Amino acid sequence: MKRNKQIDVRRALALAGAFNFLCSCARACLLPFLTLYFRQLGLTAAMTGVVMGTKHLEALVWSPVASLLSKHYDKRRAVINVSLVCSAAAALVLLLIPPTDVHTQTCNVSDLSGGDLLRSSVAPSASSARTNISATPVSQSGVTLPAKTLADTKSAPVSTSKSALDQHDTSHPPPSQESVSAAVHDSAGEPKTSSLAAPARNKRSKEGDKIREEEGKEGRYEFLGSLKAMDTQHQLFFLILIIVSAWEAMSAPLEWTADDGLYEYLDFADAADRYSGTRVWGLLGAACGVGGAGLLVSQLRCLIAGQTPRSAAHFYCYAALAALTLPVAAYLPLYLNKKRDRANGLLKAVQLVRGSPRALLCAVTTLLVGAAGSAVDNFLLWQMQDHGSGELHMGLSLALALLSQAAFPILLAGRVSKLLSPGRVLAVAAASLGLQCVYYSFLWGPWAALPAQVLSCFSSGALWWAVKVQCEEVATPGAERSVTRVYSALSLHLGSGLGSFAGGFVVQRFGLAWLFRGAAAVMTVWCVCLPLLQWKAPRQHRINYSRLLAADASEASDSESEQERDWLEKAMEDDRSNNNHGRRVNH
Repeated sequence: MKRNKQIDVRRALALAGAFNFLCSCARACLLPFLTLYFRQLGLTAAMTGVVMGTKHLEALVWSPVASLLSKHYDKRRAVINVSLVCSAAAALVLLLIPPTDVHTQTCNVSDLSGGDLLRSSVAPSASSARTNISATPVSQSGVTLPAKTLADTKSAPVSTSKSALDQHDTSHPPPSQESVSAAVHDSAGEPKTSSLAAPARNKRSKEGDKIREEEGKEGRYEFLGSLKAMDTQHQLFFLILIIVSAWEAMSAPLEWTADDGLYEYLDFADAADRYSGTRVWGLLGAACGVGGAGLLVSQLRCLIAGQTPRSAAHFYCYAALAALTLPVAAYLPLYLNKKRDRANGLLKAVQLVRGSPRALLCAVTTLLVGAAGSAVDNFLLWQMQDHGSGELHMGLSLALALLSQAAFPILLAGRVSKLLSPGRVLAVAAASLGLQCVYYSFLWGPWAALPAQVLSCFSSGALWWAVKVQCEEVATPGAERSVTRVYSALSLHLGSGLGSFAGGFVVQRFGLAWLFRGAAAVMTVWCVCLPLLQWKAPRQHRINYSRLLAADASEASDSESEQERDWLEKAMEDDRSNNNHGRRVNH
């Protein structure tokens, strides 16, 4: 960027707000409902937790690395555009994966029309065509709603596996040679010889052996042929894990790369203090995205465009909004500050957090809140679905939580700062999240989760306000953003990743209700211990170098002004004496 180029700060802020709004709206259309889609496909809670945990940990490592590489090669705009296009394409690939159960749907029977009901009840899949369909009873409604997640839930055997086929064959043994020979009669009623039936049976068995040998050869030489030795559910799990990992590799560089370029642009224009205002647009966009997607999907029929489930609309909305973001990204103001070293900035931020006991307590709080929040993000919709909630209830509940989170810094931050210190606000945030988790464990109806979402104003909104204040206290001038990123990485990626792994296995072992109760217990214990630890932690008074420089400058200016005043007075006195002497000479 040339220095003589005119910089329009208002236009830059408008484009940044629009970009954050559209990106957050696109993510909110899909990501909150992603675990619900995995449940529809047939993944267990433990498998879902592993997939989501891998996604968070991959973002933790790849986001800073991709941001540094894009800055080093000066390819920020190209990285942003490629990330938008490839992440939308990778998300649509998930729609190509068929569910493990052909009758699994997530909509009510009343949402089905007559034609959809008939198709959903009789549509065969490639895997079920190899089994005896007449032996499987079909329900009258034609739709099997997802069962509740119970403790000690194990995956049911899949009929497409070789063991299930063998078991099916043993339960229905082929007729013996005597029964075949007795069943074959001529038109006169006299029994025929069974010599004709035996060669036919031997021919069929040879053809079956040949087909099995060909399938075995193909399995040995195909890519990922080892997956064929697994059952269908584990094949589905590894396939989803690969696709989600590729998807996260495409989408992870987007946020950090755009934020770095925009912040350096505003910093170049001496307007870096106005950068934080663009964050509000992200929360508003997420609220619009999750609420609008829930409302849209709830108005659709169970099956759209033939055999496509209506949950695919989340993926289409994500891809459409990503495409809509491309023109905004093309005009997004970016600047490359080669003197600013982001790698050293992050390392310095970690050292600043590690060197302050109160900053370490804040880091532990964000880590625990991220782990407990992953239980809400991953499995709250499962709990709501088990109690009769639909897409409309889920979307409006999540939108209310985001709006209440955005309202805290605007409406309540000033009043809370006068009553509570940032350390006590952290304890209040942990306690609020614990209350939310307890409430979620006792849901009783479709709209039951709505009142607890208002507490997100204190659990998430108050938490990040306190983290911001803590960053300003511990960070040196120019390192505030790096310290903030350390806290966000601890909560949103590391804490959420570890919480996803643990939460999935807790749901698999004990059930959904005990997951939320366990998260509430952890938050309650921590919000009791946190004030005691803060009281014991020594308070470090950091030297404010900017104030010292300002004081030195003011003192220097005062001394200079005094020297100038003395010089001026002396010169005036000399001038007066010279004038008086001249007058005496003239007289």
